[in-house]
Parts: sequence; C-alpha cells; structure tokens
Amino acid sequence: MDAPRPTISQNPDIRYLGRLLGDVIRIYGGERLFRQTEYIRSASVDRARGVAPAEGVDSGLSALTLDDTLAFVRGFMLFSMLANLAEDRQGVAAEPGADVASAVAKLEGDGIQPAQIMQLLERALVVPVLTAHPTEVRRKSMIDHRNVISDLMVLRDTGATETEQGEPIDDAISRQIALLWQTRPLRRERLFVRDEIDNALSYFRDIFMPVLPGLYARWDRVLGQRVPGFLRLGTWIGGDRDGNPFVQADQLRLALGRACGSTLRYYMDALHELGAQLSISSELAAVPASVRDLAAASGDDAPSRRDEPYRRAIAGIYARVAATYEKLIGSAPPRVSRLKGVPYESAQDLRADLATLGRGLAMEGNGTLASGGGLARLIRAVELFGFHLATLDMRQNSAIHERVVAELLKEAGVEPDYLALDEEARVALLRRELASNRPLGSRFARYSEETTTELGIVQAAAEAHSLYGPASITHYLISKAESVSDMLEVDILLKEAGLWKAAQGDQPPWAPIMAVPLFETIADLEAAPGIMSAYFALPEIGALVRARGHQEVMIGYSDSNKDGGYLTSTWGLYEASLALTPVFEAAGVAMQLFHGRGGAVGRGGGSSFAAIQAQPPGTVQGRIRITEQGEVIAAKYGTQESARINLEAVTSAALLASLEPERLSPADSERFKQAMDRISSLAFHAYRDLVYETPGFREFFRGLTPIQEISGLKIGSRPASRTKSNRIEDLRAIPWVFSWAQARVMLPGWYGVGQALKEFGDDALLRDMAQGWPFFRASMANMEMVLAKSDLEIAGHYLPLVEDKAEGDAIFGRIREGWHLAHDQLLTATGQPHLLADNPTLDASIRLRLPYIEPLNLLQVELLKRHRAGETDPRISEGIQLSINAIATALRNSG
Repeated sequence: MDAPRPTISQNPDIRYLGRLLGDVIRIYGGERLFRQTEYIRSASVDRARGVAPAEGVDSGLSALTLDDTLAFVRGFMLFSMLANLAEDRQGVAAEPGADVASAVAKLEGDGIQPAQIMQLLERALVVPVLTAHPTEVRRKSMIDHRNVISDLMVLRDTGATETEQGEPIDDAISRQIALLWQTRPLRRERLFVRDEIDNALSYFRDIFMPVLPGLYARWDRVLGQRVPGFLRLGTWIGGDRDGNPFVQADQLRLALGRACGSTLRYYMDALHELGAQLSISSELAAVPASVRDLAAASGDDAPSRRDEPYRRAIAGIYARVAATYEKLIGSAPPRVSRLKGVPYESAQDLRADLATLGRGLAMEGNGTLASGGGLARLIRAVELFGFHLATLDMRQNSAIHERVVAELLKEAGVEPDYLALDEEARVALLRRELASNRPLGSRFARYSEETTTELGIVQAAAEAHSLYGPASITHYLISKAESVSDMLEVDILLKEAGLWKAAQGDQPPWAPIMAVPLFETIADLEAAPGIMSAYFALPEIGALVRARGHQEVMIGYSDSNKDGGYLTSTWGLYEASLALTPVFEAAGVAMQLFHGRGGAVGRGGGSSFAAIQAQPPGTVQGRIRITEQGEVIAAKYGTQESARINLEAVTSAALLASLEPERLSPADSERFKQAMDRISSLAFHAYRDLVYETPGFREFFRGLTPIQEISGLKIGSRPASRTKSNRIEDLRAIPWVFSWAQARVMLPGWYGVGQALKEFGDDALLRDMAQGWPFFRASMANMEMVLAKSDLEIAGHYLPLVEDKAEGDAIFGRIREGWHLAHDQLLTATGQPHLLADNPTLDASIRLRLPYIEPLNLLQVELLKRHRAGETDPRISEGIQLSINAIATALRNSG
C-alpha cells in the first residue's frame, strides 16, 4: 500500500469554478439534481479520503433515474473540464527550466556560448505536427466556451470586476458555464475530413499564428540577435490517408486552400493595422528611396497621404496580397482594396517588400520603430507561414503503393510482374525506372479506382507546389515500411506528377518531397538501420540525400507498444534511434527523427520536455518533429498561454538534447544499456504471454472494456480497425489504449514492467539508473503517472461484463498481480515512499479527480450491463457515450 500522503489544499480557481458550476446546476437542473450530485460528490470524496465506506456512493447512484444519470454525468464532466482549465492556469503544464531562456543559461553554464547555439539553430528544425487521430471526445463548441472562461479568468486576475462590455466578470463566467451546461457534449454525426481540417485551422489561425512571432521576439532578446526560423508548423490533416478512404485529392486541395486563405487574411488584417499605425510624414523623417519607390508603385495618389510614404507603400502591398488571395483562393478577399495590385509570385517576394519598410524605419533614431511592433511580427510571420501556413504531410500504407506501382508497370508493358519479384529484383527494376523521366502512366489507360485515387493525390501535391510553394508539402510518410523498395515506390509515384527528376550528369536526382519510412513494430524498429543503410548505398539516393542535407525517419510508439508492451517499445525506439546514428554519419547525412507520439503513455505520451531530453546522445541534432493529436492538442494549445508554455518546452528540450554535454560516463552508459536489454526482453515476454498467448484474452479484453461502445463515438473520420477482423493485431492502437483507460486498467502503459524488474533483481543498479539516466527516469515517470491514474478496484467492477467468469477471474488476477509488481518495483527503483511523491503537483491533480471519476466508472458499468443485455432505451447508449466522454476528460491523456 502507498504511504500516507500529505494533505494538499485545493486550487482556489477550482473551488471558485466548482461553486459557480454548482450554482448553474441548481438553477438549470433543479434543486433535486443539485442535491443528488452534491451527495454523491461528498460521499465519493469521503470514501477517497478513507473516512466513509463505498455504500454512500452506491446508494446515491442507485437513486438516479436514467434522466438523472445523463444530467449527473454532464455535471461531473464539466467539473473535470473546469478543473483542467484551473490547473493549466496555475502552471501545471509548465515544467521548471522548460523555456529557452533557462536552456540557454544552462548551456552557458556548461561552457556553450550563444554563437554555438546560433550555429545549431541555423540548421535546426523543430515541428509540432497536428494530426486528426480520434482521441478528442469533446465537441469544438465545448472547447470554445472553455477558452472564453479562460480569457475571463485572466481578466479577473488583473483585478478587473467588469468585462469591456460592462458585464460583471463573475456573471460573465457563470453565463459561459451555463452555456456549457446547455451545450450538447456529444457529436450526432461522425466527423468528416473537412470538419477535422476546420478544427485544426482554428488552432493555427487563433493560437499559433499570433503566438509564434511573439515567441521569436522573446528568443531574439534572449540570444541577443535575430534567431532563424527553425520552429515551424506541420499537419497531417487532409494528407493522411493511411486507413482513411475519405482522404483523397479533393481533401488535400481543401486543406491547402483553406490554410492559404487563413494565412493571407491574417496578413491583410496585419497590413490594415500597420496602415493605421505608420503615419510617418516625409516632412518630419528621412525616407529612403526604396520606400518612396514602393509608395510610388502603389498607385495610391490620395492627397491626404501625399507626405505619408509608408502608408502608401502598405496600401500597395495590401493590394498585391489581396490580388494574391483572389488568384489562389478564387474569390475576392473579405476586405477588398481600392487599388489594383499584381499578385505576389511567392511569399519571399512579399517578405522582401516588408523588409524594405523595415530597413527604412531602422534608418532614423535608434531603430526602435523597426525593432518591434506589428511590422517585425508580420515579417516573421511571412517567413514562418509563407502562403501555406503549415507543411502538410502525405501518408499512405506501403501495401497500397506496392499495388499501384505494380499496376502502373503492368499497364506500361514493363515485364516481369512486379508483385512476383523478390526484394533485390524489385529494387533493380525501380531504379531503372527512376533513372528515366519517362512517366509510366497514360491518360489512355484504364486504371483501378485505387490507382486513380493515388495518382490524383500526387498530382494535387504537384499543383500545391506550383500554387503555394514547395514548403506546402515536403514529406511523404510510408506506413508499414519494411524495405528499400517501399521507399522507392513513393519516388515512382512522385515521378508521375513531375516531383522526381532523374540525375543528369553531375547533378543528383531532384525530389522536393522526401520519402519517409515509418517504422512501427518492434521488428520494424530492429530492421530500420539495415534498411536505411541499404537505401543510402544506392548511388542516386546517396547523391539526393547529401544534396538535401538531411533525411527523416519516423518511429512509431503506438503499434510498437501494442506489439511488445510499454518498456520494450520505449527501449526499442531508443535503440533504433541510437543504431541509426552511425548509418547516417557514414552516409554524410543529418538525421531527422519524427516521433509519432500520442496522448496516452502507451502511445508515447507524457512530458515532451523530459522525453526529448531523454533521447539518445547525438540523435536530435537540432532536428525533430513530433505528432500532436486528439485531446493533447486542446490540452497543450487550447489557449495562447498554454501554447507558449508548450512550444517553449519543446524548443528548450531540443536545444538541451542537441548541445548539453553527456552526463553519463561510458562505463555507466554501457552497463545501463546491458541492463535495459535484459529488462526489455523480460518485459516483452511477460507482455506477449498475457496479450497474445493467453487463451481467451481477446474475448476478455472485448468484454471488460467498452471497446465495442467506443466505436460508436463520432470522434474521427477513420475506422477504428484496419480490417473487419477482431484480432488485437488488426485493432488500431488508439482504441486499444483508449478502452483500457476507460476501464481504469491502463494496461498498455505498465504491464510486464513489474515482472521484468523483479526478475532482473538488481535493485541497486535500478536505483542508479533512475537517478542518473534521463531515459530510464523519464520511462519510470511516465509509468508512475499511469499507475497513479489506474485503479484495479474500480476495474474489478467491469469484471462481470466478461462472459466466461472463470477465464475472466484468472486473467484479471494476473493483471492485478502485474499492477502490484509494477507499483512495488517502481517505488523500489525510485526510492519514493508512494507514487508521485517527487511530483506533488501532479499527485494532487490526480487525487482531486479520483472522487469524480469513480462514480462515472460505476455508472458506466451499470449502463454497459443494460446495453449488452439488450435494452434499447436510447438514453442508455447516450449515457455510455457521455460517461466515456466524462472519464476521458477527467483522465486528460487517455488516447
């Protein structure tokens, strides 16, 4: 059992928002509902404190009608949402030292000078990549109301008692909570790709575009010079078609067009504000000829602005951006220009005009007018966002590429049958085709729907490069990459759209879109170094990647975890990264790792700051991309302040991981790695023995967890499974992790580790690893969080849902024993008296939530029983989905 914890006072914002929520429930739900909710809440809190038995909670829940149940679950869900908001405001998301200023100071303490940091940043690339993976259960409307409350709380912090509109702040917050109470939390229709595009755009437009230029201004001050644009934005939404048949060429065009429109409107709004600000008169300030030329070319001959060259120049720039909008979007901008402008050919041309204004402002005085303000922010924005806003990745499964290329070759009369060839023969054939610019496709041929769709996608990518610039799409990701031919097949497809040009004389091949392998399973990760070594050994590929300067490899957390368990997955990713390093060094190419992290620990979740710092030495090199998906997007980037905190954390961690001296001695490094090899092997066999080798485990999993019911949630455009099979191997990792979290088992985040650590047996070495090795420390910290959020006593209430009682009891007994082993072995390794003793803030956060999650779990079990027994009352299905929503909100990182 855990040692007693000290009492931690509740966050005052949580008390304040909880009181307002209670008032709203009383007013809109009625006194009876309020009293029922308060009784269950108090009984659950008392039970969690150990001062009351469970009967009080049970009696309160059993008194609820179905209508009461729905309202009760909504109330507890809203409390969790408001508690999340309050904690984020108090800096729970911020970690000590997780900002660029602290990182620079730490590096300087290690003897690393700002000039060395700048050298790294010149070649660096750090990219958070938003994906549409379906783990966000809340509707956008709910998130929008939450963000308004957040803004009002910030205003309240200043001491203000009224909003700008004269409404008392307490009343304004109460009104937003009332709107939350009366907003339907569940989606009625499954999301379409266009909905996912719109959701992502709201973050890019409302959060990232305003925040990033300000962050760069801060970093410029920290380093004492202008920092290059190394932190940029990425997205998969509209380009990721692996397992999603609804992503086709039209969706890719829609995503890029909507992003371009948002970007140009942002620029036009900024220029409109600049025109109002820069009222500089040529009668009072020296104006260089370059600015006067821009003013003269604008066509603005209004007498009132004859002596205001900056305003006239801005009017001309605005007219050109408006014309660019009309050219690229196909409609007039929201605010048309009275001047006639010529569209910009590229974002670089727009930046050049803005820079001309900046140099003019810098001529007078001490440069104050040019060093900050709206113009400097706009110049930085144009550098970062271009005309595309965020780089869109394409992704598809290698099996589809294989079939499409085979059909193209067959229809072009290329012999022999591609699908019948072994790997060596396939590579030879593909290389011959890539040595020529002759396309395989013909407009006279009749292709399958699959091939037609894939060719349409690459053609749309070529159009995007022409319209929005080459930065609009730079990566083509290959799921299930298992060979060199898997990568060359992508180049064949790109060649069909003119996005691959064969080598000419001394000139290497040209390919503006990089083929990126995604290594997902344990076997894939082990094979990755050999595949990349063989890929680089191809002369034309070696020349291509050296000319580009870097090559990306994506490593997947989710499938490797489902395949081999938490610790083996984590260690496999570490070893693969380490083994790839000499391969890239030998090829003379910089390595860029793309980490496919999810929200839950079983999918790579946890602290990004700690995870990046825990990467193997020499593997970050200033270049890293990381997926951000599902509920994590709203948690990290739901407000501008939380976005600043998290972008600072990722950036500072990348700096430290790239430049900080190695703390481990070679001897410690070697003995720790040998220990991890042994521990990982033990954990792998323990995990596989339970999940894949225990008879009836698949049926146990589908009975115990709400996996069947989760598939009914309208939270994404992709199917939950890759095939119609019910095998665990074919289930997507997201519902696998998500369903275990709902039942409070969270098995993918810890199972097998306790058995492995116990059998390993060297507690002194484990303590050394936990104290001195960032990798092991971060791995244990993530598992510790999962253990703290899991509850096997609550999970036991789900056991009657398993049809085979004897089999269910036996498997659950093994899971319970594994949890206790993981718990005890973790405390032994870390030397803590109880879970999260070294992280009291997170400990308090989780303990605050537990009394609000348990009643939801108990209600969910009862509703699942009735649903599976055949009851057809629609309120039962709605209650299950509401409970899934509420539990996920309370757990925060569950998918």
